[in-house]
Amino acid sequence: MSPIGMRPTGMPARGTAVSPEDPIALYAPRLFRAFGWYLRWFFWRNFHAVRIARDGGLTVAADRPLIIYSNHPSWWDPALFMLLASTIVADRRGFGPMEAEALARYKLFRRLGVYGIDTASRQGAVRFMVTSLRILSQPGTALWITSEGRFTDCRTRPTRLRPGLAHLARRVPGAMIVPLAIEYTFWNERKPEALLRFGSPIEADGGRSLDIAGWNALLEQRLSETMDDLAGSAISRDPGRFRRLLSGRAGVGGVYDVGRRMAALAHLRRARLAHESDEDP
Repeated sequence: MSPIGMRPTGMPARGTAVSPEDPIALYAPRLFRAFGWYLRWFFWRNFHAVRIARDGGLTVAADRPLIIYSNHPSWWDPALFMLLASTIVADRRGFGPMEAEALARYKLFRRLGVYGIDTASRQGAVRFMVTSLRILSQPGTALWITSEGRFTDCRTRPTRLRPGLAHLARRVPGAMIVPLAIEYTFWNERKPEALLRFGSPIEADGGRSLDIAGWNALLEQRLSETMDDLAGSAISRDPGRFRRLLSGRAGVGGVYDVGRRMAALAHLRRARLAHESDEDP
C-alpha cells in the first residue's frame, strides 16, 4: 500500500519490469543536484534576482503528497521549477510533465524527473494520470505542473486550466495542492526579476465533495487570487515585500561598469553597480 492509501491503477506490481520511460527509475539524484548548482549560476547570469513573496511562502507537512501547480508565462518556468526543487523543496524529489515533443529536444530532463505526455490524445491523458499517481504514491516526492498547458500572459483573465489536475485532485486524498504564481518583470536594473508567490494549500479530499468541474473552478480561482496578489507586489516595485532566494547580476555591463569599478578602487571602496539600494535581508 502506498502512503496515499492505495496502489494507483496502472502502477506496476512488485517484480514487474519498469518501463524505460518511468521517471522514478530514470531519476538521477546526483545529476539533479549538479544541475541545481548549474541553475544557480544560470539564473545569476540572466536575472537580477529571484524573489519569493514574504507573505506567500510554502509550508507543507513532509508526510503529505505535494502538488504545486502554476501559471505558465515563459520558457523559463521548468528551469525555475528545478531551481525551487533544488533549494526550498530540496527534501523532496521533484517530478513534472512536459509535452513529449518538447521533451524530445531536452532529453537530459528525463534524468531530472521530467516525463513526456501527449496532451492531444486520450492515451496521453491516461499516461499523465497513471504516471502522476505513481509518483505521488512514493514518499518524499513533489509534482510540479504548469497547469495552463501553454504559454499565457500572467495578466490574462479568467485563468483557464487543463482538466488533468482536477482529475488528479480527486484521485489523491490527503494531498496538498499549492498554487504558485510566477511573473518575470523589469524593475530598476538591466536584468529582469523573477517573482514568485505561493498560495494557501488546498487539501484534496479524494473527490468526496467536488466533481471535476467544481475542482477545476476551485483550482482556477485559487491560482487567479495568488497571481493577483503577486501582481500587486510586482507593481509596487518594493523588494521589501519579497525575500531574495537568489541574487543575480546588477549594473549596465561593459565599459561603463569597468569605469565605476576603477573609480571605486581609487577611493578604496566597493563598487555599487546596482541603480538603487536593495537591502532586503
